[in-house]
Amino acid sequence: MKTLLWIASAKKDLKAMPDEVQDTFGFALHQAQIGKKHAQAKPLKGFGSTGVLEVVEDSDGNTYRAVYTVKFGNAVYVLHCFQKKSTHGIATPKPDMDLIRERLKAAEAHAQGEQK
Repeated sequence: MKTLLWIASAKKDLKAMPDEVQDTFGFALHQAQIGKKHAQAKPLKGFGSTGVLEVVEDSDGNTYRAVYTVKFGNAVYVLHCFQKKSTHGIATPKPDMDLIRERLKAAEAHAQGEQK
């Protein structure tokens, strides 16, 4: 089973979400740890084939997302958990995309450090 690693505030952000959202995201992350893909997990657009996945869950009229990667080593890195507040359809807001890119780099640096 892969180790679950949280980047920056991702765990705290998840804990602030409604219980049913935490349950869905927790199960999706567990699936990733055992090498499976949750039914709601899909590649996050804008990252090519880098193994960045997102799980989307709705609760009380709000949309929540958890973004993670399984691409580095023997770990699942949780990059970002957030409530989507975009007014532009389903697109992930640019500040969130920038944060995910930044945290993906941190995960990659961590994984490379682990391999040395």
